[in-house]
Amino acid sequence: MTNLFLVLIAVVILASIWLNNISSRVGIPALLVFILLGMLFANTGLWPVVFENYDMAKETCTVALIFIMFYGGFGTRWEAVKPVVLEAGLLATAGVVATAGLIGVFCHFALHWGWLQSFLFGSVVSSTDAASVFSILRGKRLGLKNNTAPMLEVESGSNDPAAYMLTAIILSIMNGTATGGAIAWNIFAQLAFGAGFGILIAKLASLVFKHMEFPTDGFDSLFILAVAMASYALPTLVGGNGYLSAYLVGIILGNEDFRSKKNLVNFFDGMTGLMQMLIFFMLGLLARPAMLGKSVLPALCIFVFMLLVARPVAVFGILTPFRKYSVKQQALISFVGLRGAASIVFAIMAMVQTGTLEYDIFNIVFCLVLISIALQGSLIPFAAKKLDMIDPTADVMKTFNDYTEMAEMNFGRVAITPDSSWANIALCDLNLPRNVLVAMILRDGKRIQPTGSFVLEPGDEVITLTHGYKDTAATLYEKTVKVGSRRVGKPISENPGKGLVVLVRRGEENIIPSGDTILQAGDRLVILYIR
Repeated sequence: MTNLFLVLIAVVILASIWLNNISSRVGIPALLVFILLGMLFANTGLWPVVFENYDMAKETCTVALIFIMFYGGFGTRWEAVKPVVLEAGLLATAGVVATAGLIGVFCHFALHWGWLQSFLFGSVVSSTDAASVFSILRGKRLGLKNNTAPMLEVESGSNDPAAYMLTAIILSIMNGTATGGAIAWNIFAQLAFGAGFGILIAKLASLVFKHMEFPTDGFDSLFILAVAMASYALPTLVGGNGYLSAYLVGIILGNEDFRSKKNLVNFFDGMTGLMQMLIFFMLGLLARPAMLGKSVLPALCIFVFMLLVARPVAVFGILTPFRKYSVKQQALISFVGLRGAASIVFAIMAMVQTGTLEYDIFNIVFCLVLISIALQGSLIPFAAKKLDMIDPTADVMKTFNDYTEMAEMNFGRVAITPDSSWANIALCDLNLPRNVLVAMILRDGKRIQPTGSFVLEPGDEVITLTHGYKDTAATLYEKTVKVGSRRVGKPISENPGKGLVVLVRRGEENIIPSGDTILQAGDRLVILYIR
């Protein structure tokens, strides 16, 4: 049974990767594919057991959401989002409350649900989905005018804690465990302990990164994985908001300077994608087509009201007083209100912690998320273009922490020998190509930023800067020169072989070869091969 389960997991992951590539080509949101894949396994006999364990789903999705929240902060570049952090923070707090309240009123009067159950649904779907917004902005390289992309990033990354707090308060009232004092303490504890633990954990983790050398590559990823889990679990033990803590730890650590940070951003980018896949696949497993028919109509009604009324009222009500956001910009921000993973987790939480509801909250949220991802997610680039909000000169990647101004530039090093053609020559006389810059000179252990009149001397090392280049058709592989090989004792030019030798590793020495470089037994040749 274990082997069958492992094979099944491998098939699901491989199918998800394949379908993700297909979805990007045909323009279908990838998360929609994961939902459909889960439904396929659960409802066509491919899944060996009917999965209806909502308690297990709640715990699994909670863990997955921790990493999504952490990455929402860790991938955010503070320098880029600082100009709009006030407005984005208001959207993530007051905007969530306004959206939840408006949806609750609509559900009560239009769908005739009870007040508490109406506000419960409004709270569950009141936050926007960070991972979906990030995916669209990055995937489409959607540069937007007037700091719109940073605002969307901060809002979607930070509004889940407010939605969670609202959901928890409504659930406590419905379960009869809430009093005025208990609600006040709940709000205080979630905010104070969530923020306090988040800042403390982030500062301690930052000290570790700055003063500790990890013995093996990859241990830094394991360490930050543990930090992300602790950032949620520790404040939760004392009633704090774990999601708020995870987001704060992420954004503080993500904007500290330490080695391998860019690699960690890429690691969590992949981790978040896996967690999203897990949540949406599990959502598909729980869904039953027979139940969806009854949920489509109320979900569609709520979606239309949310898209045309609740979300715009919240956005325009918060941003209009600032008087620096155009109607078109506010309209686009209103439109980019995707619902996703957090709404699913909170809906499952509501099912586990409440008794009988007047409505099927899980399947209605399922339909709502499905419509939001399929419709809004696909139309965001179109809406941005129609509202004239696309800025072709803006680089949306600057709002993420794996962006660097050096992303498309590479350093090179040239050693000046006595017989070098550059020896005793001024930089201005080198006649370098326009896209090659001498950035620095290393001389006697000192770093020098030279001017054009600087004269190179034997023993100098010239650090050049030029455009980087990537090509999937060009690959590097390593080959060792064996004892008795016909290459031993001969220059590379006499037996070049297939591909270009770009590096010779000889013991601890790395040699940039020329045609007359004599090869020795044991040399490891790094060869560039073009397919």
